[in-house]
This record gives sequence, structure tokens and C-alpha cells, in this order.
Amino acid sequence: MDTVVRVYVVTGYGLNCEEETAAAWAGAGAAVEVVHAEDLFSGARPLASADIVHLSGGFSYGDNLGSGKVFAVRMRHDDRGGRGTLADELQAWVAGGGQLVGVCNGFQILVKAGLLPNLRGDLRLEATLAPNSPGGFVDRWVRCQPAPSPSPAFDGLDVIDLPMRHGEGRLLFADAQTAQACAGLVPLRYHSDLAGAPLNPNGSAGGAAALTDPSGRVLGLMPHPEAFLDAALHPDRQRAPGATAAPFFSNLVNAARALRARR
Repeated sequence: MDTVVRVYVVTGYGLNCEEETAAAWAGAGAAVEVVHAEDLFSGARPLASADIVHLSGGFSYGDNLGSGKVFAVRMRHDDRGGRGTLADELQAWVAGGGQLVGVCNGFQILVKAGLLPNLRGDLRLEATLAPNSPGGFVDRWVRCQPAPSPSPAFDGLDVIDLPMRHGEGRLLFADAQTAQACAGLVPLRYHSDLAGAPLNPNGSAGGAAALTDPSGRVLGLMPHPEAFLDAALHPDRQRAPGATAAPFFSNLVNAARALRARR
């Protein structure tokens, strides 16, 4: 059986963290292809050839209508010549065992396309990522605490320091019922600043830094794990916790390999 896990790292139209993201997946043992977003919209790169699709960070379409909004609208409504929407195709691919990851702008796209949290499986818009509260662009490191969820991404990690850089990272749910249903779908929460003071840098509901769907195979997070693969990158190397973000990628690669073995 072929054990190579294949990852598409999506770039283009303002998604611009593809190089460090590709390096992170390659370091976890995956075979990586950097794919332009238009190749997914057009079908030039079939999803069937990938185990993991990663929407990288950036400023898709300049974020002119809200972070990730234009990209998400294309995913939901562009019928691509009668082949259905990309959101529908991604949902079917995930149901077949694929894993979909979005970081920062990628997370914003997944939420605004209805792929997260997607509680009912109908791509209903159940959450959003709104402007930070208080307002302004956040560019800092933050200490995060993993929490139990269906996603294996943070398995084995106690706390992890990660860099963040975004203006719209405040995760809000459509209503109290949706928030309650998502209580167990938050695999990572903001914990403190690097000095240990409690911190919720963007006002996200419950301090949520990430969100997964009920299957655990669609995952979005605001901090950038691809930007902390070496302890030398930490702003306070003398007091940094032992773990870099490398296990995030290896956990998902191992999960993809296990999913393939069961198919």
C-alpha cells in the first residue's frame, strides 16, 4: 500500500504563506504540491489526488469585503461549468476521508464558506470571524492551550506558543445554540501572553483560537503553526516551552495515513 501522504498547499489570489507551509508539511514526511487556487476552481488539480488540502494564510482578494469573504463566495457560488461548487466538492472529499486545513485567512475562508463548523452538513453559515475586539491588527506571539476535540492536530501538546497576525480573528457563533453545539469542537484556546498573563487577543468567543467540524477532518486556526518549526524562531528562546508546532503537522500526516489504511 502507498503510504505517502499527499498535500496540496493552496496559494494565489493573495494567499501568500505557501513556502513556509509547504516546508512544514514536507518536514512531517508528506509529499507537497503548491497549487494555485484557480487550479482547484477549474479542476486542473483533482482533489482525489490529495489527502490533505491546506488553505494558507494571506489576504485573499485583498480582504476588501471582509477577510476571506470573496474567496468563500466563489467557493459557495461558482458552479465551475456545471461541475458544482468547490465547497460542495470539498465537503464530499472530506466525507471520503480527506482533511482540510485553513490557517488565518484560510480559516476565515472555511468559516465563511460554511465548511466550518458545518454542524448539519449543509454548508449553512453558522459562525464568522469578525474584526478583533478591541479593533486593530494583532501581530504578536501568544501562548495557547490545546483542548479535547475530534481533531488530532494538537495531540500530545500541553501548551504551545504561536505567532499570530490578523485583523479579523474574533470567532463568533450565529446563536447560543450553535455556540453550545461547538463547545467540544474548539481544539485550541488562547491562554496567556508569554509572561503568563491571561490573554484573549481578539475577543474570540470562549478564547477560541481554532475550530473543527464534527468529523475532525476540517480544521481552522488563527495562529500560524508553520511559522514556529524551530525553537530559534521564538522571541524568548531562553524561556520558550519545549514544543514547537512541528507535531501539529506530523499529527495530521499520521491521521491521513491511518485514514487511508481504513479506506
